[in-house]
Amino acid sequence: MTLFLTINTPSFAEGDLWDNFGDQNFYGTKEVVSDEDFDKAIESKKGNKKPKKMKGESIQESNETQVINQIPEELPVICISTPIQINDTAVLPIGHYQVIGEKRNGKIYLKLYQSHYLMAEFEASETLEDYNEPEVQFVKLITDEKDKQLKIIYGSIDFNAYVNVKQANQE
Repeated sequence: MTLFLTINTPSFAEGDLWDNFGDQNFYGTKEVVSDEDFDKAIESKKGNKKPKKMKGESIQESNETQVINQIPEELPVICISTPIQINDTAVLPIGHYQVIGEKRNGKIYLKLYQSHYLMAEFEASETLEDYNEPEVQFVKLITDEKDKQLKIIYGSIDFNAYVNVKQANQE
């Protein structure tokens, strides 16, 4: 058996919640701001509509390329998996190399570095081919085993290029 008791006691409230503030405004002071003072404050702020300068620089359509070119870029890295003949006497050994593509005197050069040492420089041919690479900046070694031909492909914001190189004799 369940017993329910209900007690009905009337409650009366006088005033509203704002009465709790008494003579104080929201900030805890007794100072009252008139409508006239409020309007004057708003008008004085309307004249000071200087946009705040954000940290950094804004990129506009006219200077985007300049801004992008000033960003220090990480150099792409190529893995040379077989020795490459640089010239009649020099061979580029197996290893990882950072590659810089450079236009100089109307020609394109690919420079291969290990640390800060220039290990090889090849004159390359510019191309519009992007070799279906998903990145704008890339470098890759393409091998053709039957002809012992190797191709280094390179892409950057400025140009795409390739150079055919020969595999060194491994005797």
